[in-house]
Amino acid sequence: MLNGCFNWFHSYIYDIIATISFLYLHENHRVVLIWWTNDGAGTRGFYTLWDMGTPEAEYAAFEERVKQTVYLDNISPQVTDIVVRTALSQFGTVKNVQFIPDYFKSRNIGQCALVEMENPKQADAIVSEIAQFPFMMAGMPRPVRACPAKVEMFDDRPAKPGRNISCRWLEPNDPDFEVAQKLKCLTKKHAAEASSLLKQQLQEEENLAKQQNEALKANHKKYEMIDSVIADGTARHLAKRYKMRIADDW
Repeated sequence: MLNGCFNWFHSYIYDIIATISFLYLHENHRVVLIWWTNDGAGTRGFYTLWDMGTPEAEYAAFEERVKQTVYLDNISPQVTDIVVRTALSQFGTVKNVQFIPDYFKSRNIGQCALVEMENPKQADAIVSEIAQFPFMMAGMPRPVRACPAKVEMFDDRPAKPGRNISCRWLEPNDPDFEVAQKLKCLTKKHAAEASSLLKQQLQEEENLAKQQNEALKANHKKYEMIDSVIADGTARHLAKRYKMRIADDW
């Protein structure tokens, strides 16, 4: 009897799969699957709905993701995804780390990254903590900077509901041709200013690195001198001469 039930069930499923009629997407973003089958007692119809979500719901979910994302700047070029996750795990659960590509191809400038946390509270804690205290990551001589992420920082952001973007070529007699030319010139101006600012920033960072290196060498020389006067007994001799108390381990 069990064998007969199994054969009937297998035949029933086969009829369903073999007689699927069509699959289409409604304008309300629902997938409707309809098929017909005949089980011997008559023809029956079945349908299934999958809600794919509306553009408004998709954009609302994206805005929620923006709220729980932090923008990190001035990250060392040696920092990787694992390093960022390890460093920020003290604030909560890191869901995703996305490094923003450097189109200037500069090896000396710091990296930028978008770090998505589990909830907005954890993201706010990172911004608040880094703003109050220096946060070093992977030996970078300058601390990492953090600020709340913005919608424009995401290259995969969905289109805003109700907004349609169209592209077309403009003729010289078009009313928007002059506006497009001004925008084109403004874009070139911004690119030149960004390149000049980047060059100046790299020069300032190089000068700062030289100053830090010189200060490090000077401090190291002082420590070596102190160590030498202690080792050869000069410090103890001077202390006796000027009647000063010194520690016994000197």
